Amino acid sequence: ALMMGAVDPLALGAIRLVIGGTGLIAWAYWRGALRNSRPWPVVAVVTAAAAVAAYQPLFFSAVFETGVAVGTVVAIGSAPLFAGLLGAMLLKEKLDLRWGLATGLAILGCVLLFATGERSGINLVGITLALGAGLAYAVYATTGKIILRTHSADALGAAVFGLAAVFLLPLLGARDVSWAPNPRNLILLLHLGLITTTVAYILFARGLRLITVATAVTLSLAEPLTAATLGLFLLGEERTVTVLAGMLLLIGGLAILARRPAAVEEVPAPPDISGTR
Repeated sequence: ALMMGAVDPLALGAIRLVIGGTGLIAWAYWRGALRNSRPWPVVAVVTAAAAVAAYQPLFFSAVFETGVAVGTVVAIGSAPLFAGLLGAMLLKEKLDLRWGLATGLAILGCVLLFATGERSGINLVGITLALGAGLAYAVYATTGKIILRTHSADALGAAVFGLAAVFLLPLLGARDVSWAPNPRNLILLLHLGLITTTVAYILFARGLRLITVATAVTLSLAEPLTAATLGLFLLGEERTVTVLAGMLLLIGGLAILARRPAAVEEVPAPPDISGTR
């Protein structure tokens, strides 16, 4: 919303991953996390990277096909459900009533946040693409949990996002990036890459070591809550009863989980050999 010029959203997503992936690699190198001699679970790393790379084009294509409101709700709202199923099937994580209640409230809150009342041009292709985006996020979280069994959270981010950035490099060659060198846009790109990707996923991976995949993905629904808050106070978007109700439901759902997160046996962290602690 704050960028200047005709910004290409697919190129924006690719640039964000390139910057964020580079930041995660630099952080892991500085921390010494890449010195781990344990073999990488190659299938899990490639799968996680492919999921991260696929999320951006799937999400933006879904929004183009079916509208911002429906595309966003389906993509973000379906991710916790997919994560719960994948965690139960692949990692034997248990889904309890508290997670179900919290996730239900949070998803309903998302629906209200994006309920604009406008015709959104729903179609099967758009819905399918949005579900694909939600599944991609859940696949990253699940396979990331597997990688954390042998490698640190820092190494996870470097490997997965670095490889995902490589996957999306061809996309940059095929899209218009003439808007990117604008000084204002460069600052915002650095923010999107280093803050909303590098810092965010350093924190997400650390949290993923301590709680279930299902809980972690549901808690990440704080993202649309934050977006709605910034829209109200930074961009001056309209304050409606529906939006405020959605925010309250989201806060309630997240509070239920945050009060006593669904814990799992902590994934042992590989020994710290960086010498920075």
